[in-house]
Amino acid sequence: MLAGASLAGCTLARPTPLGARHAGRDAGSITTVYVARRKWHIDVGFAAADLGPLAPVSAEFPAATYLFFGFGDRHYLLAKNHNAPVLLGALWPGPALILLTTLLGPPAQAFGESQVVELELPTARVRAIQSFIRSSIADPAPYAKGPYAGSLYYAARQRYSALHTCNTWVAEALRAGEVPVRARGVLFASQLWPQVRKRSAPTLGGYAGAHAQHSPEPDSP
Repeated sequence: MLAGASLAGCTLARPTPLGARHAGRDAGSITTVYVARRKWHIDVGFAAADLGPLAPVSAEFPAATYLFFGFGDRHYLLAKNHNAPVLLGALWPGPALILLTTLLGPPAQAFGESQVVELELPTARVRAIQSFIRSSIADPAPYAKGPYAGSLYYAARQRYSALHTCNTWVAEALRAGEVPVRARGVLFASQLWPQVRKRSAPTLGGYAGAHAQHSPEPDSP
């Protein structure tokens, strides 16, 4: 049942509320991509100052300094009760949502230092990741309010299933930016997270890679 729950819509951990606004960094030849683990779910995010193709989305939250994007089963994410029928229903192919989570401060403060990896990539490759996410949003108008303040749901073009989960989608987004991770067969956060953390070595085309606290990973089914 735990495995089913982790696949069903990808359970989201609420980020820690933040009060103080944190200034974004200027975009240049190298831009940071933030990958955050939220228990069984992984998000990908950017500083608001570094948004290119996703800039129109930031208009909904002009005070935000970081924006994170995740993917999940529509029925599961909007359900009031995540009982067995809802969990099992999410395993079959169905409509999906993109969850936008905005932050007013550093991602490590919201999610925990050990749960955030920073990938330093050529800006063109970061724009490719953002283009993948933008193309995943079926309608620029929000579909529904998100589960907490500073969040919104957008209808997704891709469908969610037990074989194409939130973690599959993030792996595909990273691969769009030529980050060397495997997407095929990736269903769980525990399959993607070690791949992302390996990018901490300076192997991304000669550029500095990721920086993260390498503490033990939380239990995951």
